[in-house]
Amino acid sequence: MVNDVRVTVLAGGVGGAKLAHGMELAGADLTVVVNTADDVELHGLAISPDLDTVTYTLAGLADDVRGWGLAGETYATLDALRRLGEDTWFTLGDKDLATHVARTARLRAGATLTEVTAQITGSLGVRSRLLPMTDDLVATVVETADGPLGFQEYFVARQHRDEVLGLTFVGAEQASPAPGVLDAVSGADLLVVAPSNPFLSIEPILSVPGVRDTLASSSARRVAVSPIVGGRALKGPAASVLASLGHDVSALGVARLYVGLVDVMCIDEADRDLAPAIEALGLEVLVTDTVMGGAQGRERLARELLAASA
Repeated sequence: MVNDVRVTVLAGGVGGAKLAHGMELAGADLTVVVNTADDVELHGLAISPDLDTVTYTLAGLADDVRGWGLAGETYATLDALRRLGEDTWFTLGDKDLATHVARTARLRAGATLTEVTAQITGSLGVRSRLLPMTDDLVATVVETADGPLGFQEYFVARQHRDEVLGLTFVGAEQASPAPGVLDAVSGADLLVVAPSNPFLSIEPILSVPGVRDTLASSSARRVAVSPIVGGRALKGPAASVLASLGHDVSALGVARLYVGLVDVMCIDEADRDLAPAIEALGLEVLVTDTVMGGAQGRERLARELLAASA
């Protein structure tokens, strides 16, 4: 029975949210470990973009056109902040702001990010368990020709136009996995590395002490889904970051990053010719349609991953 299969997904961004949604639609007993190195404080509010993207998607509230934020948003508060002279480069909708206000208030009252996330997801009707990778502060810093940039400055304010010369996850070495993270990884029947950016979304999770080793030593079936299809990223800067950091911009290039961490590499039909080279790395290959065009496509891919793990 699918609902007896304990699935843990490591995720960040839109691709991770879509695959997590597919797993939920397929009826899996789902835990999602989410990147928090993108978190930022703006206007005095604690903002967790990846946690919110996964939460809104699983709650059926996400703006599917943009892939982030809430459907049917309004921006009266942002407009008012702009009139007051505030810098509003980071788009925050009115309903989205309510999430950040609630999170900030609860964190300031002494709750952990794990506890706050459980409160928010429960209030929005999310059935699956969402875990931040850590309750500690970890921040992705992007090295560029203009110097180091905070992740959101690089990604949103500068529209990820800068060439990424290196990445630092500040605070990662001192961080501890959030409660339940290592258990979710070690206790899963199926571990899935989502088609998220390998460097900007997955690597921060793996940089938290204990997570990489637990994934590497897990006896579960471990599958990674390539975010690169036909030499291109479906969304975001995954392709450009792979290239600037000296890796092949291909499903093969992604597979090389996950050797020793997964058993199976899931690639798109467009990359079928790369299967023999990936198999030569010691990985099994699942070739399918990895482009999740809607709820039906998300569930289909999830069921194929579940079947491959049986």
